[in-house]
Amino acid sequence: MHDSDERFPPPLCHPGTREAVIYRVLEWYGYQEGPGKPIMWVHAPAGYGKTAVAGTIAATLEAKLVKLNFNPLGATFFFWRTSPERNSPTRFIITLAYQLSMSIPELAPHVENAVRRNPMILTKALEVQMAKLVVEPFKALGDTKDVPNRLIIVDGLDECISSDRESRVEKKYAEDQEVVQVRVLDLIRVLASHGLPLSFLILSRPEAWIKQHIGSLWFEDLVETVDLYEVGDHMNDVETFVRAELTRLGVGEEDLVKGLVREAAGHMLFASTVIRHIDCPYDEPCQRLRNILDNHSSSNPDLAHSTPFSSLHELYRQILRSCPEGNRPVMIEVLEDIMGADTGFNAFEVDMNRAISILDSLSSRAPGVGMRAIRGLQAVLDLAGACNSNRDCMDDDRQRLEFFIHSSFGEFLLDPRLSLEFYIDPQKGRRRLLSGCLRYMSSITVNTNLDEDHLQYIAVAWTDIWYYLVENLEQEPPGKAVLLDMFQKLLTVDLTACFVHALTQNQLNQISFYPVFGLRVIFAGARNFMIPQNTDGFTLFDSEPFAQQAVSHVRISYKAAVLHLLRQKLNPYTNYINFPFIVAVSNCLADISLAISSIKLWNWKSDGIVHALKTLKRESWEHFDVFMEDVSEYACHSDVQGYASDKSYEGYEGGQGYEGDKGSEADKGYKDGKGYEGDKGYKGYEGYEGDEGDEGDEGYEGYEGHEGDEGDEGVEGDGGYRGDEGYESDGGYEGEEGYKGDEGYEDYEGDEGDKGYEDYEGYEGYEGYEGYESDEGDEFRESLEIVIAFIQDDE
Repeated sequence: MHDSDERFPPPLCHPGTREAVIYRVLEWYGYQEGPGKPIMWVHAPAGYGKTAVAGTIAATLEAKLVKLNFNPLGATFFFWRTSPERNSPTRFIITLAYQLSMSIPELAPHVENAVRRNPMILTKALEVQMAKLVVEPFKALGDTKDVPNRLIIVDGLDECISSDRESRVEKKYAEDQEVVQVRVLDLIRVLASHGLPLSFLILSRPEAWIKQHIGSLWFEDLVETVDLYEVGDHMNDVETFVRAELTRLGVGEEDLVKGLVREAAGHMLFASTVIRHIDCPYDEPCQRLRNILDNHSSSNPDLAHSTPFSSLHELYRQILRSCPEGNRPVMIEVLEDIMGADTGFNAFEVDMNRAISILDSLSSRAPGVGMRAIRGLQAVLDLAGACNSNRDCMDDDRQRLEFFIHSSFGEFLLDPRLSLEFYIDPQKGRRRLLSGCLRYMSSITVNTNLDEDHLQYIAVAWTDIWYYLVENLEQEPPGKAVLLDMFQKLLTVDLTACFVHALTQNQLNQISFYPVFGLRVIFAGARNFMIPQNTDGFTLFDSEPFAQQAVSHVRISYKAAVLHLLRQKLNPYTNYINFPFIVAVSNCLADISLAISSIKLWNWKSDGIVHALKTLKRESWEHFDVFMEDVSEYACHSDVQGYASDKSYEGYEGGQGYEGDKGSEADKGYKDGKGYEGDKGYKGYEGYEGDEGDEGDEGYEGYEGHEGDEGDEGVEGDGGYRGDEGYESDGGYEGEEGYKGDEGYEDYEGDEGDKGYEDYEGYEGYEGYEGYESDEGDEFRESLEIVIAFIQDDE
């Protein structure tokens, strides 16, 4: 939303600028009557102030509420590339529905009724959500001729880069973003075609697929297109901004004012970046500006005939070159770490200084070295950004700490043709950070007090750093030698202790942005997050015992941590909801359910996790009912459905692989499944919440409880992983018909074959989309329901 705390302070146009385009949009909108064409697409390259224009229009419309006696702003959605909540369309429809029910109060009871009738609607396909939460509530109002038109603003469509569905084929970033952006456009088109009192303002970069789709016959009579670069007097806008800012900084020389206006050439991002660069407490603004202008004009004589982006990129290079040469290697290293720390930091808890301090620790830099190395980059890095402690305005408990002031700087650094000697390879940062994680993790036991920031961070972040290191499709993946070295280091780590610490961290002051372990942490065989999902990765797993042992080590440790906390009766509902623990139990039940659908003869009822939950039920644990409700809800609606037909579990020597896990046999810590029997740090669990129970807990001490738990040998061995025949020939992964051939989604050609969608008559037809709603995931869901029903059964 435009006024959310996550975006505070929201980007707005400088007073007296962008007036022409704002007037053009408001004139098109028409307020009460609405526009002739219900969609306007405003496009421009990065850095031309699209988001500021969108924010200013939103603020202008809200200011008209009293005068018009209605709120002309129906809803807003601002996509943002680095925010998991805003870089996918998952919340798009439900956010619009919520805001529309606020701006049009008569809609609210109909939206509420739709959710009350079917609470699962919030997890349905976006097209179904749109029908039930927007279209049908409007239809329920009857004649809407007298309902004033509302404007819906959708900014940053090109920032919507994730489908939020786990791909069943090797995921291609570029393909994914094209598909999902076109899908959002189709959602808007269908809404606009219903004749509802709604108009849509879309702002984005002019990506080829967006331009092509909007230019198709489907949009011909619906869209008015505006090129932001061609509207208004950009030179005058920049001059207005520059004069105001230089006056604030005490720079009054007219030659400097005109020089900056000339060099900016109407590019507002260029001008604002220069202003931030010279607004430096360590130098004199006037001299700093003069240096930029002198260097800029002399460094490249061709820039006068170049594009504004050439000037911006040259400016970025100048800013980087302004850092002392002696600091540059460390500066590059810190930027590599920033771009390699994919998990990110929770902006409610961590500011820039604290985040860089954590990265310093992981990369073996002395305290304070990282911040000193990037001190001169305040024009492009948000160095002064403090953590946002205001949680009251947020729907959740965290937002991601943003390092870069504008996304164009990150794009510049990743392109060696632009950044030249300042090219940043995030893989170097990931390798360095992961090495630091493993180094610190090797000394963590259950008795370790994780009171230092970097220890709290690595307990959660190491899995994401590893995942992005092996799965990144845009940079060179690590070689075999690097992976084997990491596997061997991992096998020396007490991962159960690390997982226990991660799952019991206080969520109210969580350092990591995303503290939840994904399902691939517990996946069997080569499907595990540590194995590259390509031919080389599969070959590595099949041929290298260390890879097999590492996967087994992670799976056993994860389950051991969950089992221990269940036996501890960890209360996930104290002064906060322990969502990571709820997800961890869900992951374990999902893993069991996936195995059930493939290993028909497996005695899953004796699994340790199932047995522990069953025990909590028998003992009438006070939190059991709500806990199982939360666990079930997450398990049913997580991304596990894409792996429902995964045959990885089938080839495990008749099911022995899942029940026996002998892949760690060479691992002294886990040999014969008794890895923790001699582990003094874990055996007694002394000092961990006064837990003396595990020492006498025959079923847990040496994992003999699993061994003798009437068939629950699953956590002990998993021997079939070595032969994992079910993966390479995994028809459900490489050729999964439910996804590749999903008529109505991938073909999705204007919804031509989707009768229920094209005509939108209550979704009665919806013929083409059945593959998405109910494909092979049904078998998984049925297995999961059986497992949960067994746990909740009183017998």
